[in-house]
This record gives sequence, structure tokens and C-alpha cells, in this order.
Amino acid sequence: MTDSSKDRVYIFDTTLRDGEQSPGATMTHAEKLEIAQLLDEMGVDIIEAGFPIASEGDFRAVSEISKRSQNAVICGLARANLRDIDRCWEAVKHARQPRIHTFIGTSPLHRAIPNLDKDQMAERIHETVTHARNLCDNVQWSPMDATRTEWDYLARTVEIAIKAGATTVNIPDTVGYTAPAESAELIRRLINEVPGADEIIFATHCHNDLGMATANSLAAVDGGARQIECTINGLGERAGNTALEEVVMAMKVRGDIMPYTTRVDTTKLMNISRRVATVSGFAVQFNKAIVGKNAFAHESGIHQDGMLKNAETFEIMRPEDVGLAETNIVMGKHSGRAALRSKLKDLGYELADNQLNDVFVRFKWPTARRRSMTKTSSRWPPPMPPRMKTALSSNRCASSAAPRGHNQPP
Repeated sequence: MTDSSKDRVYIFDTTLRDGEQSPGATMTHAEKLEIAQLLDEMGVDIIEAGFPIASEGDFRAVSEISKRSQNAVICGLARANLRDIDRCWEAVKHARQPRIHTFIGTSPLHRAIPNLDKDQMAERIHETVTHARNLCDNVQWSPMDATRTEWDYLARTVEIAIKAGATTVNIPDTVGYTAPAESAELIRRLINEVPGADEIIFATHCHNDLGMATANSLAAVDGGARQIECTINGLGERAGNTALEEVVMAMKVRGDIMPYTTRVDTTKLMNISRRVATVSGFAVQFNKAIVGKNAFAHESGIHQDGMLKNAETFEIMRPEDVGLAETNIVMGKHSGRAALRSKLKDLGYELADNQLNDVFVRFKWPTARRRSMTKTSSRWPPPMPPRMKTALSSNRCASSAAPRGHNQPP
């Protein structure tokens, strides 16, 4: 790795491959093309477009994405056999920048599946990586279940793959087993101890079974990895993968301790998050980091008061940085007078303190019985007795007309 690239982290998106493997997340051909285009426009470096030998549909999607891509490297996945690799190459060869990604399980549990001993597997790795490199000058190799593979054997297989021509070696935490300190140390040790490791890029691929995928990926970068494999919304097998939006924004916001850069245009994150949620059928949880509905929403009175005075008191990112228009001040039972005054002012009303107190009491009553009150609630503002209506009417802002039918259900 050159000095000029040591702080650049490549973003490898596998939403269309590992993400689609989530049970029930199958996408149509047109939807795959749409998501690939959004990823390409957003600045993702490598798009793993699919597993070409898995089905004719996967092959067609990878081929078409390869032809359409303008900026990203287009990658296809292949098992460690010549037929898979040939099929993968047929799909990705149309790309401006093609990549073959081949893998084999190296842990004791995974070695038992093809019934190969260590020497036989080593020979298989050398043969298949060499074959892939003869077809394509950009080859990625992965030892599946690397984090549960014996250190000596992992180091041996990584060295074999490098000598056979792999330009990227990915270290997968296939079952979400590792922890951040281990993730960093494993990458660091491979770079320091495996011959030729300083001439290739190490990647990290983490699953979220123990809720540590993002932390493990960032720790691997700290250990020397310079490619993160991830998906939009963390979509993926079982508990999912590292979420692209989380690692990208973590490095952007905490550049003081993670001085790395990516090419991702973060203002496009919210749009692609919503599209992936729609086409996959996997809704984003409300409190999901970065792209969840509540990520930039505030209901607590203390938080709302702070936000109205200075947004930095309770937000470490600007909503505009991820593609949102503004913060959402949610009116609910935890809201305070400052937020209510601000909301009423937005609606065209200025109230004296005693009048605000009367309205505040009236406002609190229905919010205790429903989750929130907004402009679109069936009764917003909440019904008021005549004396309060009179007080509001007499204090309406001169510059604003009362909202039409503001006491009527929409």
C-alpha cells in the first residue's frame, strides 16, 4: 500500500449479494439495477453485484450492472472452483473495472464440509486464485470464517493467496463472533507477519450477531484494513452486516480519532436507505443509527429546549449531512413549554406567558393518551374551550393568517 493511500478507506457494498441473502429480501432485476445505480452515484468504490453462478437471474443482473456502471468496481462472488470463477468472469468482464471475489471456508468446521485436509485446501486456494488472476487483474480472496480459523493456518492460506495473485484479501467474521480488540489485532498481525502483506489491501467483512459489526469493522481499519465490506441499513444474513451508513458517518464525524476518508457522498444516504428498505421489504427500525426515523427526532422537553437554542447540544451530525431537510421536534407528553411556544409560532401564534401556561396544560392532556401530537394529528391543535380560543385569536401573529380549519380534523 502506498503512503498516499494509507488514509483512504474503500467502501465495498454487498447489499445486492449478502444483503439480498436475508430471508425474504429478494429483489427484482429492475430493483437491483436501480440500487446499483444509486450506489454508483453515491461514490461506493466496489459493488458486489451478486453471485453469478447461483441463478440465471443473478448472472443477468451482474452482467447488466457491469455494463452500466460508470465509476465503481463491479465484483462478482465465486466459490473456490474453476466453474464458478469462469461464470463470474463472464458476468463481470463487461465492467470498466471488473473484480473476481473467490472464497473458501478455512476454519475447522468449514474445512470439514468439502472434506479437505489442510494441504488439500491450500492447493485448492493456490489453483483457484491463480486461475482467477489469469482472467482478471483485480482478484479478491476470502478465507470464510477467518476469525475462527487457527492462526498458523490462516497466515499460511493468506500467504498462498497473495503469492497466487490476490490483490485484496478479505478477513470475514462470518458468524459475528469476534470483538473489536481481536478484530484490530488480527489485521495488524497479518500485515506484520505474512510475507507480501504490505503490497495488498486487507478488507474486513463483519456480521452483527453480537451487535458489534460496526465496531469490529472500524477496529479492523485501525489495525490496518483499508476496505470495509458493508450493506445499506446493515441488511444481511441473520442479524445483518456492518451498516454502510454507520461506518461512513463514524469516520466523517470522528475524524479526530479515525483520520480516514471515503468517496461516499453522505447526503445521499437517506434516499438510498429508504429505497433499499422499500425494495427489500425490510423496514428500518425507528432508532437505527443515522437513517432511523428517530435519529434526528426529539420529544424530551430538555432536549427540545437545547435544540431550539443550539442544535449541537443534542446532535453530533447535521440532518442535511445525511440527506434530511431538518431535525424533527416531536410534540408529545415529554415536550416542554419552549417547544410548544416554537410550534405555535410556526403555526402563526404569539402567546404571553400566562396564556402559554393555559395552552400547555390543555396540550398535555391528550398527549398523555397518544404517542405524539403533530400538524397531521387528527386534532391539532387539541380542542380548546372558548376562552382559550379567544386568547389565541387576539394574539395571532400579524404576519400570518390562521391555518385554515385549524380546529377541524384534516
